[in-house]
Order: sequence, then structure tokens, then C-alpha cells
Amino acid sequence: LVVSATSQSLVVMLEGSANNIYQQDFLKAIKAGVKECQKIVQTIFQLQNSCGKPKRTYETKSEPDKSVVESVRALSEMRLREVFQDYEHDKLSRDEAVRNIHNDVLEKIRLGMETPPDQETLSRIFGNNARETFRDLIFENNKRCDGRALDQLRAISCEVDLYKPLHGSALFQRGQTQVLCTVALDSLESAVKSDPVSVLLSGIKEKNFFLHYEFPPYATNEIGRSGPFQRRELGHGALAERGLRSVVPTDFPFTIRLTSEVLESNGSSSMASVCGGSLALMDAGVDISAPAAGVAIGLVTRCENDDTKHLTDYRILTDILGIEDYMGDMDFKMAGTKKGISAIQVDVKVPGLPLKVIMEAVQAATDAKSKIIDIMNKTISKPRQPRKSNWPVSVTLDVPVHKRGKLIGPGGNNLKKIMLETGAQVIPDEEAGFRVFAPNQEAMDEAQEMINSLLKSEQEPQLEFGAIYTAKVVELREIGVMVTLYPTMVPALLHNSQLDQRKINHPSALGLEVGQEIQVKYFGRDPVSGLMRLSRKVLQSPTSPGIKNFQETSNR
Repeated sequence: LVVSATSQSLVVMLEGSANNIYQQDFLKAIKAGVKECQKIVQTIFQLQNSCGKPKRTYETKSEPDKSVVESVRALSEMRLREVFQDYEHDKLSRDEAVRNIHNDVLEKIRLGMETPPDQETLSRIFGNNARETFRDLIFENNKRCDGRALDQLRAISCEVDLYKPLHGSALFQRGQTQVLCTVALDSLESAVKSDPVSVLLSGIKEKNFFLHYEFPPYATNEIGRSGPFQRRELGHGALAERGLRSVVPTDFPFTIRLTSEVLESNGSSSMASVCGGSLALMDAGVDISAPAAGVAIGLVTRCENDDTKHLTDYRILTDILGIEDYMGDMDFKMAGTKKGISAIQVDVKVPGLPLKVIMEAVQAATDAKSKIIDIMNKTISKPRQPRKSNWPVSVTLDVPVHKRGKLIGPGGNNLKKIMLETGAQVIPDEEAGFRVFAPNQEAMDEAQEMINSLLKSEQEPQLEFGAIYTAKVVELREIGVMVTLYPTMVPALLHNSQLDQRKINHPSALGLEVGQEIQVKYFGRDPVSGLMRLSRKVLQSPTSPGIKNFQETSNR
């Protein structure tokens, strides 16, 4: 949790994530952060007193003529009040009505004055007047521009399993904010592996849960070109991902890609992504610990001489619209489960807020979050069981070390063939042999059948450690000879260093030929490579035990 506060213990910004901690613990963390900020602020003041320079003066834009301000107010205030109290308006119609008033007022001012201010100044005056009118109505009526009470949620609807081929899908709508969330599962090979620097800094070593947030132009009824992700999309996606990460199991056997596409936006699409993402994960059958939801809380304040430490009045708004975010003093986003809090982001647009207001906002968000989860639970309340037929399958194969090369094939050809013909991935694993990932059970069955056929071999005779066997030379190489102990055996290398007690550079120096039979001693298989360990050199001693010959047995 990052806390930014002023010298007067006013909160300026909050940003953090948690593992569903309780509300009371979260509030303690905020108080502790504000307290510690005071120590830093005092140190800054000490530095300023000892080394500081006089503050520079700068020119400010001249204040607009009061007569112009009054003229704009007289021409627009009553009309704006009518628009903001017409609860039949939606986002587009309300914006259009305000825009028409703006254009009409500016035209009348320009026609009624000999030297009217420039359009930028007039637009700024009109905007300030609209903001004051909007906020005054909230204080006067304890109602908002869409007719809701201060703590009332917008109408919410949820749908799941919209697209059968997808692992999971959900549509979450809250008022005029609508998001489509989809889930795709892949093997753990798709997870992000950490780099050495991240490991040193104790960062995430492996990330197998991603949330991609997309905000196309049509979400706000605009036409534009969709380009690379912008800072806003990255920030909103990161916040929504933090809101869901704590409920996703850490030992999940697949990589999860959750995409949230905003289809319509009128406030807090990132928190809608948390709600829709939770629904989509449950629709996919992901074993999340609990349903999660998010909500945005707003604020309008009145204070003396712009001193927010001494607020004369304020109103906390639950589930804010886009216009309430724009006209208000705070955007307080919080996500989590019914049990606790998983993510928070607070942007304050005034010079800080007292802790009391922050505490009330946390309580309002907690109450709203619980109500939203109750509504979501009516659609789906736990991970889907049984899972869909297209649910991916992952198994671990324990392949003997000496057979792994046979499964992989030259240049990995066998693994590539399995992937091309079945769609399954066979991934070597240092700890567990091989991991097989298939998009469904049918593909897994086909892949396992191919793997079994590759690893199938005739029954091998039981070789005794330390016993002497008759080996047949099947190939001469620079480094040694390839020999077999029985007819169906894959040739094993007998290295030059194990051929004779004398040092030799080539097997031909000993007169060895292909087809010749020699005696070797068996020392088991190498625990790393799985290759047979054979030696002829150790037999060049005065005593040697009896010789076992599988070659003669097979000839009979």
C-alpha cells in the first residue's frame, strides 16, 4: 500500500493491493501510512529551513471579468438545473443538452458584448458554472443527476457462457457501463518467466494470470483507430488484475488469459472488469477462492477558503457516473471479496482529504461491494462443475532417462509430430520427466497413444549389476565401439577408456571388428543420462567371474 499525505494529515493518494485483508486491518494500514508521512514531511520542512531558497513568483492568468461570469451564470444556471434534474436523461442525451446550452450561451455573450472574451475563456467560465450547479444540486436534493440516492447502485445485469467454444465468458453491465470478459487457458509454458533482476528484487518469479483490458473508441460512441495500448488501458488493466489476482489459485496447472473488452463506458469500467472477470473465471471452472467485485466511490465537498482540512459539508457517492467523476473531488476505486479488500486506487482532486472521509468511503465501498456480489451470485456463485468438454488437460509422464531420447527423436522431430497431429504439447521437465498439455481429453488420448507407441519396446532381460556379459560389436567409432548385449537392445557405447588398460586412440588398435564378440562388465545405468555403463578394461585382471551370454541364448 502506497500512501501519500500532507503535513496536515490529509490523504492525497492511495494505491495498493492485498490478499483479501479485513477492512479493519486495511484502515490501520492507512492510518499508519499517514502517520509515517508526517515524519517525512517534517524532515522536508527542516531541509527547507536550512537550505531552502525564496519561492519564485509566477504570473497567473487574469481573472475573467465578473460581469461576464454573472452573465454566463444568468443565461445558463436555470437551464442547467433543468437538465441535471431531468432523470430521464442518459449519458448521451445529457451531454448533448449541456453542449447545446454551452453553444447557445456563448453565442448570446458574443452577440451581446462589443469586446467579448475569447472562446476558451468563455468555455472555462461555463464549465465552472456547470460544475458548481451540478454539485449544488447534490447538496440540495441528496439526489444525483440520474435520480439515484447517494448510496444507490445502478441497475446491474450479468450473463455467463455466451460463447460455447470459449473456456469462459461473461457479460457484466452496470448502468451504461458494459464489459465483455473472456477466459482462455493455456499450458504453463505460456507463463511469464522472471528475469535475473526480478529474482534479485524479489519480484514475481512466474506469472500465469493475465488480465488484458481493452477500451476501444466505440465504448464512448466515438470513431477512431485502435492502436497500441495506451497508458490509461495499461493502468486500468493492472488495477483490475490486482483486484482478481488474490482469488486465483497459485497452484493452478494452466496459464490464464482474461480479456476485458469495454463495450460501453459511463464510469468505472476497470471495476466492472473485476466483476465481469470474476464471472468469466467461474464460468471457465477456475477454482477461485471467492467471487470478487469492484466499485467506484465519488465525493463532492464544501470547505472554507479551499481548506479541505475544515470541510463544512460533503457527500459520498456510491457507484459514480463518468460525469460525477469529472465534476467531483475524488475517484475511489476498491475491489475485493465479501471477506476483504484486494485492490485500491484513490485519486483526490482537492489538496487532500481528512482520514474521516477516507474511512467513510471505505465503508461505502465495502457495503456496495457486498451488494454487487449478491447480485452476481444469482447468475453464478461458484466455479462451474462439471467443466466444459473443451477444458484443457495436463498430465505428467515419468519417462525413464534412457528412453527420453527415443521420445524426443532427432532434433525433436517426434515431439513436433505429436503436436502437429494431435495439437498436444509435450514439454520436457527437469523435475518430472515430461508434461503433456492438450486442448481437450480427446487430443490427450491421441497424444498418449502416440507416446506409448514410441516408448513401446520388447521385454528387456534383467541385467545384474557387476555381472559379466558377452557383447557384440555393431559399429566402430573414433571414441569407442557400439555394442549390444542382446539382439533387440539399442546399441550402447563402450568408450576407448574402458576398452583396454592401455591408452588407445581408436578401437582398431586392438584389432576389434564389427560382429566380434567381447566380454564386458555391467555397472548399471548412468543416473543422469540413462546410458549403460560398460567396461572391458576391468576384466583384464587375473581373476574374473563367470560370463553370461545372451547372444548364444537368442541364437538357440
